[in-house]
Amino acid sequence: MADRPPLTATELAQENELLRQQLQEAEDLITAIRTGTIDALAVQAAEGPRIFTLEGADQSYRTLIEQMNEGALLLSQDATVLYCNACLAGLLGRRMEAIMGTSFRSFVPAEQHTYWELLLAAGWAGRSKGEMPLETADGLLQPFALGLNVLSFNNTPMLAVIITDLSDKREINAIRARVVEQNDLLARTNEELQVQARARLAVEQAAAETSRILEGIPHIAWTAGPNGRNTYLNQRWFDYTGQPSPHTSYDIRTQFHPADLDSAMEHWRHCLQTSQPLEMECRIRNAAGEYRWMLARALPSRNEQGEVIQWIGTYTDIHEHKLGQQREAEAQQQLRANNEQLVRVNVDLDNFIYTASHDLKAPITNIEGLVYELQDQLPKEGELGQTVAPLLSMMQEAVARFQRTLSHLSDVIKLQKEHHQPATQVDLSAIIQDVQLDLQPLIKQTSAQVKVDVTACPAVSFSSKNLRSVVYNLLSNAVKYRHPQRTAQVHLRCYQTEGYVVLEVQDNGLGLNKEQQAELFQMFRRFHVGIEGSGIGLYMVKRMVENGGGMLTVSSEAGVGSIFSVYFRHEVPSPA
Repeated sequence: MADRPPLTATELAQENELLRQQLQEAEDLITAIRTGTIDALAVQAAEGPRIFTLEGADQSYRTLIEQMNEGALLLSQDATVLYCNACLAGLLGRRMEAIMGTSFRSFVPAEQHTYWELLLAAGWAGRSKGEMPLETADGLLQPFALGLNVLSFNNTPMLAVIITDLSDKREINAIRARVVEQNDLLARTNEELQVQARARLAVEQAAAETSRILEGIPHIAWTAGPNGRNTYLNQRWFDYTGQPSPHTSYDIRTQFHPADLDSAMEHWRHCLQTSQPLEMECRIRNAAGEYRWMLARALPSRNEQGEVIQWIGTYTDIHEHKLGQQREAEAQQQLRANNEQLVRVNVDLDNFIYTASHDLKAPITNIEGLVYELQDQLPKEGELGQTVAPLLSMMQEAVARFQRTLSHLSDVIKLQKEHHQPATQVDLSAIIQDVQLDLQPLIKQTSAQVKVDVTACPAVSFSSKNLRSVVYNLLSNAVKYRHPQRTAQVHLRCYQTEGYVVLEVQDNGLGLNKEQQAELFQMFRRFHVGIEGSGIGLYMVKRMVENGGGMLTVSSEAGVGSIFSVYFRHEVPSPA
């Protein structure tokens, strides 16, 4: 823009006079707005803040707004109060200038902020209405009905709000004032009534807040006075019992199971006397007439002086849990009975096996002696000798098998009686070396190749005697059950896993299919005919390992080989 030519003294004086008049008008307008002589709105427009006055509005409309019994106000986009009438100022107990220019949210209680934001959003979207308390100048909450609608003022949208008082507090105050004026003798009584009314209002507000909270929980909720008399039940109670919602206190005792009522009431009286929290289980009848188990809990609520002013409690349905406990108790009782029966059976079996093996040893020994005597008496040559000799040999073999079976039965009994063998820290590598020396003839005879890789493993906590039996059985089986078409290869290795030291014995022998693996550890169970064995070794190995807190597993494939894994318990010492 080109530079403005300099003004003359006369022009400067005229311009100064014009600016002085505009300044005076602005100051007069601001003074009028501040004193309430005229109404005005300050609106933030694109070109900056603008002042809109209402002096041109319809006078009858303004008179109507100021004379109406409802509060009226206009809100900006950020909920700032741009205008309010005298009625709203009276309802809130504040001066009009203390309300205008402030955020309406400051009059809304904190717990109602979310609800207010919903009303506000719905009002800007079109129109909305609702009920909520507002905070007056004396700090009390006053209930109001709010109606919100969007209006356009000078092409600027604003939110008009009409507020209606829903209480009769002013009428009560007026009556109290007239009573005081009419009778000074009742001043003290009236003061006491006011104190009681305030206390009652606080209690009612607390009860209303408590009711609002208790209605929102998914359990049956209730309150009772300090004397134990029921004062409130949430809707969950009436949904459960099928009873109509009463307007007075309801005697819940009629819903209790007769067998639980006396003990429940006695416990409740004890809690009332001692102010201790209530917790008990009882059965309560539902709408279908069925009794279901409930967990009753209640806590005392106290005032500032520590006095119990009410009890707040809940009933939680634990029927399925209670039935589960009963089923579990019955199952445990049955399990104990079964265990006792099994113990008796095991004792009887042990006694039977011991007696049978002990009583049969002498007869079988006699039979063995008679067979040998018969063999000495019969002729070695001739047709008779050729016929009887094979029979005597088979008899001797049968007697030997019978004796081995009795010996194995004795070993089983001994193993069961040695269930609690003392555990010591045993060097696994040393045990394997000793077993290899014992099996050296078998290993040399079969040309088996044995590879041992356990030097890095720690000592295991196990019975030394039992550990030797475990290694002996697994290693001898790996060589005995070798595949006839290839050289036996046995690999013993060791590694650590969480909580265990694992010994693996892998072979390339005959192997087992899935059905055989399922029955592998049963007593006297054998799968390969023609290989010497009793079918009791692996059974005893499994028992010894499990008695020591470990476990024994097998992974096998028929015609390929097997891997036996022995898990020994291993606790890693914690750092000091």
